Amino acid sequence: MRGHPRRTTTATVALVAASALLPGCSGLQAGTSDAELTVSTTTAIIADLVEQVGGDRVDVTSIVPHHGDPHSYEPSPGDAAKVAKADVVFSNGLLLEEPGIMKMVHTNAKKSAPKMEIAEKLEQYGGTVIKLEEDLGLDVLWLGWAVEGEVEGDGSQVRTTATELEGPGELRVYLTDTLGKPEVYIDSADGFDDADSFTLPPEAHTHVNWAFSEPGTYRLTVAGRTETLDGKTEEIGSGTFTFTVGDDTEAPEGVTVLDGGHADVALNAETGKVYVRADDDKSGEPTRLAADDVVVNVPDRAKETVPKEKPYSFLGRAGDELWVLPQAVIGKHVHGDMDPHAWEDVANAEAYVRRIEAELIKADPDGRATYEKNAAAYLKTLRALDEEVARKLATVPEKNRKLITTHDAFGYLAKAYGMEIAGFVVPVPNQEPSAAEVEELGDTIREKQVPSVFLEPNLAARADVLRRVAEDEGVGICTIYGDSFDDKVHDYVAMMRHNATELAKCLGKDA
Repeated sequence: MRGHPRRTTTATVALVAASALLPGCSGLQAGTSDAELTVSTTTAIIADLVEQVGGDRVDVTSIVPHHGDPHSYEPSPGDAAKVAKADVVFSNGLLLEEPGIMKMVHTNAKKSAPKMEIAEKLEQYGGTVIKLEEDLGLDVLWLGWAVEGEVEGDGSQVRTTATELEGPGELRVYLTDTLGKPEVYIDSADGFDDADSFTLPPEAHTHVNWAFSEPGTYRLTVAGRTETLDGKTEEIGSGTFTFTVGDDTEAPEGVTVLDGGHADVALNAETGKVYVRADDDKSGEPTRLAADDVVVNVPDRAKETVPKEKPYSFLGRAGDELWVLPQAVIGKHVHGDMDPHAWEDVANAEAYVRRIEAELIKADPDGRATYEKNAAAYLKTLRALDEEVARKLATVPEKNRKLITTHDAFGYLAKAYGMEIAGFVVPVPNQEPSAAEVEELGDTIREKQVPSVFLEPNLAARADVLRRVAEDEGVGICTIYGDSFDDKVHDYVAMMRHNATELAKCLGKDA
């Protein structure tokens, strides 16, 4: 906290469930007709910052609408048409945006149009970038997929394909989206072909569910290849991973057994190696284990039943047993090691503005005086805002500095202003959590003695469980803004002022 001791402790809470996203509205509309630059941004937050610096010299549109989620928004043909007209394109970077957004940008933007990922060079403009904390406290292994190593070419992807499975039952790998519906990546029931695959951008990680239909030992072989926007592909390697499912299934001797924490099945696009990347709680750095040297354990405590909902019928008959390693976080959640939500620290928003100012001057040298004047005025506003946010949050008692939300977007806010962040876990494959899981969330709220929980407007519709448990526990339900604006909050200053006021009110001594 500025002027106060900072705390960066990461606590663990549990459970939010999926429902529907709030309906969105259109992105920022075109500005003045006599603008010197046409600018496209990926988010409304960045669009607002560009407008503050550019003024009447820029015409700005946002790809993701005010109510949208940049982690999952799927661009439309209209978005592509806007990007095609842009003289400059700004994105956040650090894998904030859903990969389809960035692919659309690189496919449709003019070759002459600069494409800046602002947060990728934030420190050069006085900002700071921190690691993404994802301590979600699952009692079984949380196993995702990852791609390491760089791939040449804008918009390049790495495709992972399942090619063979040995085992007593079927394996399905799938992702539960923000509407609670499954997107199947791998399904061994009908054999493997090119459909049993998915793509990730370089240096990315994603969450998935692993569902096994029978106990026993499974051996899954996967292969990787790079894909570029111009259609070129290159094979990069393959490997076989072993899973022991059920408590009575023993692992071979001389291997490392993973049965808790966080790990990823990983492909390295540069070396072609395939391995398991596991978090090390002691060193804080990941450990990389060759596929032949590691076994992933799926114990009986991971046992679930096939949901009755029709979208999950691919898993088997409703009520049949499954052994499931859950994806932990609901929805498409592709990201890297660094936390992309840098603007939640107002000092970082100042760095965004400095980068935007520099890039607009490069693209429109005749507008230098306008951009410098506008940026200077807005930076003064942001410095005052930073002090205001710090001052308001300083009123929150130490015991109440615990933030329970529907989304892990507030690490920068916590570090800058002395809050304690909570993680969250989504029960999968069921859309509704078990009674035990609901009880665990209630226990966490009681143990932490939090006065309130916080829902984001664009995600509130999927937070029914958090809302219900908060009501049962008699704690407040408040609003906080992470990635998006809405009909009430239209700009960055209003967003951060709201967050500070709401946190101070809902966590304050009178809460």
